[in-house]
Amino acid sequence: MTPVRISLAAAIASILLILVVLELIRGRRLKERYALLWLVTGIVLLVLSAWRGGLNTIAGWLGVSTYPPAILFAAATLFVIVLLLHYSTVLSELHDRNVVLAQRVALLEQRLQELAGRSPGAPEEEGAERELTEPRERAR
Repeated sequence: MTPVRISLAAAIASILLILVVLELIRGRRLKERYALLWLVTGIVLLVLSAWRGGLNTIAGWLGVSTYPPAILFAAATLFVIVLLLHYSTVLSELHDRNVVLAQRVALLEQRLQELAGRSPGAPEEEGAERELTEPRERAR
């Protein structure tokens, strides 16, 4: 049987996780599409920690009869692995898009230099360089 102290500590930690994720969403520091996995993680861990009989039953199904709270750790680890895989795919997509964007910017700068009547390798005039960098500074 799962000790009450462990169930209580896990439930409190799950509630804190859910509250932190909701606060990050509210403060617009975490997008909803990325927060979904965190919220699911918090809810599943909360259910498993609050429903001690269910945790013991699942532990029995998985053959973990000596220490059922180990299932909480295994579930949390599984969700962290899923989150890492998800973020790896997002980072890979962003990297590919960043490469394409850098190539397009380089092509546009080359075209701008050609239209200004300079060769692509020639040093830029001070005024032209300021015109190219000012929009970037305004964007920040």
